[in-house]
Formats: sequence, C-alpha cells, structure tokens
Amino acid sequence: MEEKTLNVLLVEDDEVDVMNVKRAFKRNNITNPLYVAFNGLEALEMLRGDNGDSPQIPQQRRIILLDLNMPRMGGLEFLQQLRADSKLRPIPVIILTTSDEDKDRIEAYKLNVAGYLLKPVKFSQFAETMATLNKYWSLCEIP
Repeated sequence: MEEKTLNVLLVEDDEVDVMNVKRAFKRNNITNPLYVAFNGLEALEMLRGDNGDSPQIPQQRRIILLDLNMPRMGGLEFLQQLRADSKLRPIPVIILTTSDEDKDRIEAYKLNVAGYLLKPVKFSQFAETMATLNKYWSLCEIP
C-alpha cells in the first residue's frame, strides 16, 4: 500500500506534550510532517497564511491534533473559528487533551471532531496511541 504524506498540525501549548508527540512519532517511524502551533490564533495563521503569504502548512491532506486548554485562544474557540471558515472546515480534528469533562467532550463533538482522546499518562501508552492514529490515518482517504 502506497504511503500518503499527511500534514499534521499539533496545536499544543505544553512543551513536554509537544516533545512527547515528537518522540512518539520518532519511536513509531511516523514520517508525516509535524507542524506545531502553541495556541489557536497561531494555528489559524499557519493554516490561512498571514498578510497575503501562503499558508505554512500544505493545503492538502491535513489533520489537526488539538489540545483544549491553551492561552490566547483555547481549543474549543479555535474549533468554532475553524468550522466557520469554509476553506478550513473540512480538516479533520482529533482532540488530544487532559480534559475529562463531559461538557468539553459534548461541545467538541458538536463541532464535528473526528475523535476525542485523553492524553495517556505513561509515555509508552502515548506512543501506542500515536501509532494507532497513524495506522488509522494511513487507511483514511483524506483530501
């Protein structure tokens, strides 16, 4: 089966979690490009482009891993902005958070997330989660 490059945007303000995602990608030989935004505003700029510049992330085959609790623009506010933008609306979003709040989960699914995952505490479980997501992405037909 031919590997298709998937452009992954991680929207995460915690440096340790960013490092864990990078380590999990390396451990599982995930070669998809990983872009990092530290809050929702930065993520929107990367996706849309800034001041007439092209977007930093290629416009095809994109997926977003999104934390909910971030400064400046949190995950749910980012999702609302994303879903209101006709060009960005189709991008699949997977929530990757520590929030086990029902209200967050319900709101995220109302905004059409592809999944809601709690961050595992142990790195080995985290790496396994990333491997499972990567296998899933490789099977999906993402435009």
